[in-house]
Amino acid sequence: MSLAIPPRDPEVTPKRLVVLAVPALAIGVISALVLWALDRVAAVLQSALWDALPHALGVDPSGWWIVAVLTLTGLAVGLVLRFVPGHGGPDSATTELVEQPQPLRNLPGLLIVTVLALAGGVSLGPENPIIAVNTALMVAAIARLMPAVPKQLTVLLAASATIGALFGTPVAAALVFTGIVAALKSGGALWDRLFLPLVAAGAGAFTMRLLGAPIFSFDLPAYGAPQAVDLLTGALVASGAAVIGLAMLAAFPIIYRAMHALRHPVLIATAGGLLLGLLGLLGGPITMFKGLEQIGDLLEHPDDYDGAQLAAIAGIKILALLIAASSLFRGGRVFPATFIGVALGMLGHVLIPSLPLGLAVGCAVVGVLLVVTRDGWIAIFVAVAVAGDITILPMLCVIVLPVWLLVTGAPEFRIAPPKGPAPASTPAGAD
Repeated sequence: MSLAIPPRDPEVTPKRLVVLAVPALAIGVISALVLWALDRVAAVLQSALWDALPHALGVDPSGWWIVAVLTLTGLAVGLVLRFVPGHGGPDSATTELVEQPQPLRNLPGLLIVTVLALAGGVSLGPENPIIAVNTALMVAAIARLMPAVPKQLTVLLAASATIGALFGTPVAAALVFTGIVAALKSGGALWDRLFLPLVAAGAGAFTMRLLGAPIFSFDLPAYGAPQAVDLLTGALVASGAAVIGLAMLAAFPIIYRAMHALRHPVLIATAGGLLLGLLGLLGGPITMFKGLEQIGDLLEHPDDYDGAQLAAIAGIKILALLIAASSLFRGGRVFPATFIGVALGMLGHVLIPSLPLGLAVGCAVVGVLLVVTRDGWIAIFVAVAVAGDITILPMLCVIVLPVWLLVTGAPEFRIAPPKGPAPASTPAGAD
């Protein structure tokens, strides 16, 4: 991550941490409320597009309706990016999970296109946009109400709160930010520097639980007693998933350049929507949307899928993720990448039946997310959360080591931001 965090204040005391915990708690609660509101609005629009409207018109929502809705979603997103002030901010394909705060004028357009993408079936998650929204809102509010709080601390707290809310636990935020704060060349205990981010993340996660948000966990058979051979077979599945992730990484800039050859944001997003619609028609609803609910659908009846079906599902989702990320849609790559990892893990279990399903899924999720996030801790956390089985943690902590050697020299899973006065989504003179 490129987030610059100021060195730890050597005068940090328990009293100061307690005082700063008050805005940290407020940031956590407000960040969760913003995420919850975004999810609710997207869910209402999704229900209208995929249930109420096709039912009223008497059409099959799993047929040509998929192509129509996704194409119109792309058109709507392109129009917002072209004409709404701020143009939805930077292209999500060029940003990291946590970035410097955007101007407030970018937020209305960013919120609109994020809701459209989530509701319309685009294969991206909400993580990058909602972190950007909460970061901008909290920086503006804290600067006015508590100007003594450093801007970068507010960025850290807003991002941590949002990650805690997204995953329903502060553990995710702790793992994401441990590496960042540990790398700072400053004194003091690590937990002094993690204290406030964990307060914000805990408040965000607890608020989402109170609001009834679903828990990030699925029902898979327990792993049981560890077997030495599972280290080998698990490493093979994780390495295979990582190689597929590296192929995705290599294809990303190629697809991005091909889509951006259209030059105009309306054409880029509309063409992207059309291609996503065709992929959705081919793979069905399970290959659409951000992927979280679809993971539950896959894992509910894993025996219903054979190897060829799982390979097709994973392949279509890979293309959908790359096209969505290359077509100016605003959204994150973690949730759809997790879905890809689950499909590949189920495929690994089919190919190696002796490897338990939960461990196979966890290994493949680790392999894909190592490429997409470049963070071993978050990859392991998501893998354990998806499997819902803490007993696979020791195995994954070993299996991740050889897989990391495959990905450590690879570039980040994003497009280098354009070097020019106007990004692709902001044509010259658009303001």
